[in-house]
Amino acid sequence: MIPTVEYANGCVRMIDQTKLPNETVFVDCRTIEEVGRAIKTMIIRGAPAIGVAAAMGVSLEAQAIDATDFDSFYSRLEKKCDELARSRPTAVNLGWSIARMKAVAQANRNLPIPELKERLRQEALAVCEEDIAANKAMGRFGQTLFDNGDTVLTHCNAGALATAGYGTALGVIRAAIESGKKIQVFANETRPFLQGARLTVWELMEDQIPVKLITDNMCGHFMKKNQIQRVVVGADRIAANGDVANKIGTYMVAVLAQRHGIPFYVAAPISTLDLTLPTGDEIPIEERSPEEVIHINGRLISPRGTQAAHPAFDVTPNELITAIITERGIAKPPYTRSLKELAGKT
Repeated sequence: MIPTVEYANGCVRMIDQTKLPNETVFVDCRTIEEVGRAIKTMIIRGAPAIGVAAAMGVSLEAQAIDATDFDSFYSRLEKKCDELARSRPTAVNLGWSIARMKAVAQANRNLPIPELKERLRQEALAVCEEDIAANKAMGRFGQTLFDNGDTVLTHCNAGALATAGYGTALGVIRAAIESGKKIQVFANETRPFLQGARLTVWELMEDQIPVKLITDNMCGHFMKKNQIQRVVVGADRIAANGDVANKIGTYMVAVLAQRHGIPFYVAAPISTLDLTLPTGDEIPIEERSPEEVIHINGRLISPRGTQAAHPAFDVTPNELITAIITERGIAKPPYTRSLKELAGKT
């Protein structure tokens, strides 16, 4: 699998996910501003991957700061971090990662500036390595929920491309297959940005995992025909009560799964939890350009002058979620207790 994001030779290199699956193009970001633009324009996307890229972006900025004392150094770093944090509002990993980098800077304020810069570089690399390890641990826990022969529906892309590697929801599927289970996948296309059609199918085909692409409005049909046994999706933010923000359309899938008695699982790292929010009602929902709804690959698909709405995420209520899979274990209702317990594990 091609690395989603790497940090080397003074730049953050990431695969341009807007070009997949037709082209494999890499973008080199040499400033924190370029990392922010890549996040905002969805060159890189997926909550964990955004968090990793943000940590690397903060380190890039640190290397560029010309300062001899900590206060001057941190003043500039904090300003740039605040700008980066505004690049996308829904994915909590972005703010979590930036806060972690700022905390490391504060904890090492007495180091000489060159050593502090190196400490921040090492922390960014650690964020990346920890994400991959978390995904694999998540996979080991999550695969126990799958049976041999299952056909699994997923929505959007929660694979290696949405993380530093391996994936959350797709990581669980990969782990189930690695354990010897035969698993097939239905991938919702995920309008309007087509992450399922462009990215999930590409990833699974690269790994020779059986996958069928379906349009978003087909999944109810296949559930009714008993052709789907499990649903697993990723998450961009999880509230304290287990309400989950994920790509728009996830709520619809969860309602259909409950109607047909199909387990609905969410796979996400602990860093995606936002226990400061009591419910999903407080999760900010990013509103993206209507142009992304009325165009596909730059081609107009609706009459000129069409007005469109484009909330990029929706919130699935906790009562529709069978379990939340994390790298520290599987949370089950009541989530106000189980998520808090997992978040407190060290």
